[in-house]
Amino acid sequence: MNPRGEQGEALAAGFLQRQGLVITARNYHCRFGEIDLIARDGDTVVFVEVRSRANDAYGGAAASITAAKQAKLLKAARHYLATLQSAPPCRFDAVLLTGDPPRIEWLRNAIEA
Repeated sequence: MNPRGEQGEALAAGFLQRQGLVITARNYHCRFGEIDLIARDGDTVVFVEVRSRANDAYGGAAASITAAKQAKLLKAARHYLATLQSAPPCRFDAVLLTGDPPRIEWLRNAIEA
């Protein structure tokens, strides 16, 4: 991962922790893809995609989460959930970082499962 991506994920993790979430995994990898952050929000498992962009051109950070990327995230999340003894409630969020210094936008339920 590039330094900008690592910095963005660290900013996103810190932001989410300040919102009360507990980060349980970073950069979860499996054969289906990668999940940037996995967190707990109470009893809910939250899969988080972090996107950084210099500006809002070309639709900004949110537009970069394509249908193909969403499909990979869903497969990777299913793989992760299969490692648990029981499937908890879960959701997919996105943390969007735009500009320098970055403006942080948190989209809850950003991806439909």
